[in-house]
Amino acid sequence: MGLFVRKVKTASGATAVQIAHTKRGIQKIVEHIGSGHTDAEIAALVHIAKTKIAGDQEELDLELPSTPDQPGAQPSVALIGPRVTGSSAQLLWNVLEDAYQHLGFTGVGNTVFQKLVLARLIEPTSKTDTIRVLEELGVKAPSLRTIWRTLAESISQDWRDGFSRAAYAHALKTAGHAGLSVVLYDVTTLYFDANDEDELRKVGMSKERRVDPQIVVGLLVDREGFPLEIHCFEGNKAETLTLVPVLRSFQDRHQVKDLVVVADAGMLSAANLNALEDAGFSFIVGSRITKAPYDLAEHFDRHGTYFTDGQVLESSRTMGTGTNARARRVVYHYSFQREKRDNYSLNKQIEKAEKVASGARPVRKDRFVKLTGKKPGVDWALVERARQLLGLKGYVTNISPQVLEGGAVVAAYHDLWKVEKSFRMAKSDIRARPMFHHQRDSIEAHLTIVFCALAVARHLQHVTGVSIKKLVQVLRPLRTVTIDINGQQLTAAPSIPADAQKLLDSLVSKTAH
Repeated sequence: MGLFVRKVKTASGATAVQIAHTKRGIQKIVEHIGSGHTDAEIAALVHIAKTKIAGDQEELDLELPSTPDQPGAQPSVALIGPRVTGSSAQLLWNVLEDAYQHLGFTGVGNTVFQKLVLARLIEPTSKTDTIRVLEELGVKAPSLRTIWRTLAESISQDWRDGFSRAAYAHALKTAGHAGLSVVLYDVTTLYFDANDEDELRKVGMSKERRVDPQIVVGLLVDREGFPLEIHCFEGNKAETLTLVPVLRSFQDRHQVKDLVVVADAGMLSAANLNALEDAGFSFIVGSRITKAPYDLAEHFDRHGTYFTDGQVLESSRTMGTGTNARARRVVYHYSFQREKRDNYSLNKQIEKAEKVASGARPVRKDRFVKLTGKKPGVDWALVERARQLLGLKGYVTNISPQVLEGGAVVAAYHDLWKVEKSFRMAKSDIRARPMFHHQRDSIEAHLTIVFCALAVARHLQHVTGVSIKKLVQVLRPLRTVTIDINGQQLTAAPSIPADAQKLLDSLVSKTAH
């Protein structure tokens, strides 16, 4: 006599889960387990039924005699009414906890801080509202007082140092035999909805063209965009003044020198490059191409403005003055696709300049506009010079051609988009803007949470191939249900759809190697 799980729709629209068996071709109900309305509830009831079939068959009482006054009636079975007492996103939480542990973060800070980091990955919100997020996930939430105490401890005990060391160790392990040879650096600004400045939050140059008080955040990542360092600076701090302090901190923390630092043109200054070189770093920094006509004078004399797609040219330029002057290697790269983009932007800028010259547009700091007396006009000489440089991109480096040829210099710089991607992830998926914090310590603690959350997110994206947002969307609805049956607490794991199973399989296969 084989037992099986039977699911049938009820009049109320619920799904009844039953244990049944077949005798002489007729299905008979042995036990009614319960009714559920959601996939999670039904999955839990099915799990209970399968558990009973596997291990508790003696309790099903299959051989009860028929009731005398009802010949042929089904055996009498005491109906048990299961009651769902709770559910949790245990599967998602386990994935995030495993990633946090895999990065070595569990050895730093405490479990409250870990919950703040993981909750931010699932639903970034205020620290107060994080309590609600944790409770909805079925995770025991700390009190608000405990949260604030934990944030204060993260600053007083410098937990960021421990997280940075763990992140660096993970990056080294991931790099394998190749080692961690290249790091990428960039900055962004995070603004505040505040009217007054203070010692940290100041009005400064904003990439978003805002005039609110802001902070400058510097992020150092490896070639895959995995975060290694995060630093906070005053809102009016120049980008060029952030690079050296971040790298010196990185160098002191890990005692490393043989690294190539890649940064964009905003970091280009003779003093910066000299400081990097004196500290033992090699560098590849984006160069503004205004010097190209002089650097490439020989090419322009022989070939005019003709370049082949992908062509790499090299030159040398003296940067700095006096005793600080040093010869720098300059690599130029031409791309046909870049020329098309540059040409489109150039024509738009010319249109604006022509409108200014005709009076159809007010005088602003538009490119190619010149004033002759009080009359605006188009600076066609400057336009012609800009056309000569369409499609060119320049890079300054202190690495010799014997060590790294020009094409490899260009390729290394092109990895810089990965730090930009990490910033976008931090701003969108993790909502890095510390809008609910005002004091420097609380802002720094918040950025430590963002740093750890970004590390977990980048690690999971590397392993699964999907963003943290997509991962949460797929796994969060899968709830582990707790059911009470006559005082006995049972848990049932959710049924896992194909897309979720694919994610989980990738986690197992990648972390096993």
